[in-house]
Formats: sequence, structure tokens, C-alpha cells
Amino acid sequence: MTKYIDGKKIAAEIKAELAVKVKLLKQKNIFLSLAVILVGDNSASKIYIKKKSEACQEIGVNSETYVLKSDISIEKLNALINHLNDRKDINGILVQLPLPKHISENQVIEMISAEKDVDAFCAVNTGKLMIGNYKFLPCTPAGIIEILRHEKIEISGKRCVIVGRSNIVGKPTAMLLLQNDGTITVCHRKTKNLKEICLNADILISAVGQAGFINKDMVKKGVVVIDVGINRDSNGKLCGDVCFEQVAKLASHITPVPGGVGPMTIAMLLKNTIKAACLQNQILRV
Repeated sequence: MTKYIDGKKIAAEIKAELAVKVKLLKQKNIFLSLAVILVGDNSASKIYIKKKSEACQEIGVNSETYVLKSDISIEKLNALINHLNDRKDINGILVQLPLPKHISENQVIEMISAEKDVDAFCAVNTGKLMIGNYKFLPCTPAGIIEILRHEKIEISGKRCVIVGRSNIVGKPTAMLLLQNDGTITVCHRKTKNLKEICLNADILISAVGQAGFINKDMVKKGVVVIDVGINRDSNGKLCGDVCFEQVAKLASHITPVPGGVGPMTIAMLLKNTIKAACLQNQILRV
């Protein structure tokens, strides 16, 4: 019988543990704060930021949100990020993606101090992930690994197929699975024989951002399916990359959209913020 993985429940358990750590840090006069920057009025980004702010409040972390006009100059954005880098009362900084076309995402990511880069996107943190000597993990890939661990799904020796090669999800997820002794194949739009590759997967992770991309003909019976996609179907309903009803009949485990990977991403962001505060205050563990 297929197990529907409840990301909300797993995230709630993690947040409860994090709330205890936040309380202990407050007893040491360390009060955590996360700064979030939104450029423009992207409706989806506004929803994500609201959820992040609510999650911070839930565990006792202060959240500061900066909403900037879409035509802001890179110089003014840089000045704000530098100001937040210098503020000792700010432990983590994230800039909500995507950004307007006139602003380079890579340039903005590199503006954030590596010690406050709780998204773990900058070159320093990405490089540390590559060699397995990291302080922060990218939130969505970390959430995926937490899901697999929580469900006691073995990674070692398994054939893990990732559809999508982004710097945010695909590539770092591959690194984490590899560090857990998985055998990794990363696919993309130029991959030949994609169906055959997916059919060989023991663990299939889709992060392409296309509704209905993974169907029942692309999965084998007993596969573990992690759906990272966030899309809208023809009726405007939120959905993932996977044809859920079809694939769920074959999978041993599957994440729904919404309620799967999304809540775990936010939980990992909070975990990174606490880790950042500990490192900045030279606290080894809490």
C-alpha cells in the first residue's frame, strides 16, 4: 500500500524541537532574527514569505521583511544587504527568488555574508557542500533528506534519479544523496531516454516545474517519489510535477503537493537560522 508522506507533520515535529532550542538560546540572552527581502510584487513570493514569517513566529524567531519596488537598483539592494550583514542582531538573510530581470540573482546571492546565508546558495556554502564540510545545507535538498530519514527509506546503494539540475534543488540534492551513498543520475531537458532512466529509479525526485511531467509510464512499482514541483494545473489548482493519482498507485512512498516538500523547506530554513546564531555566538551545541 502506498504511503503518502505528510510533510506538514514531519515539519511540525522538527519545529517543535527547534522551538526548544530557541527558548534555550533566549536563556543565554541570544534572540534570533531572520531578515527576508522581497523585490517586486510576485504573488507566489508573497505567499512564501508570509509562511516563513509565520513559521518564525511559531518557534520564537523574530522576522523582518523588507518589500522593495521591482525597479530598485542593484546598488540600493546591495546597500540594504550590506547593512543587514553588519547588523549583529540579524542572524540570517535571504532574498526571495525570483528577482526582476534587471537584477542578477547570482550577484545578489554573493552579496550575502556566508555566515548569514541561511539559504546556503552562495559560492562558499555551495563549495563546502561539494566537499562535505558544510555548516548550512540548501533548504529544499535538506528537507528531502529529512523526509527520507524520517520514513526510514534507505539511500545507500539505491538508484536515485533527479529530474532537474538547478543550483537550488537538483545539483545540491545530488550531492547530498551521493554523500549518503546513493548512486545518482541527474537528468535535464537534453537527457535522452528519460523514460527508461526514470523506470530504473528506486528513488525518483522531480524538480522541473512542469505539471504532469512524471506519469505512470515513467515509474516502476515500489519506487519512492519525491515531488518538488510547484505548479498550477489547467483549473488553477496547485499541483506538483507528478501525475499524483496515477503514480501513487505504483509508488511505495510519495509526497503530495501541497503538503510534502514545501513545509520541510521552511523547517530547514529555521534550522539554518538557529545554526547561524550558534556559530555567530560561538555556541557549539544547544
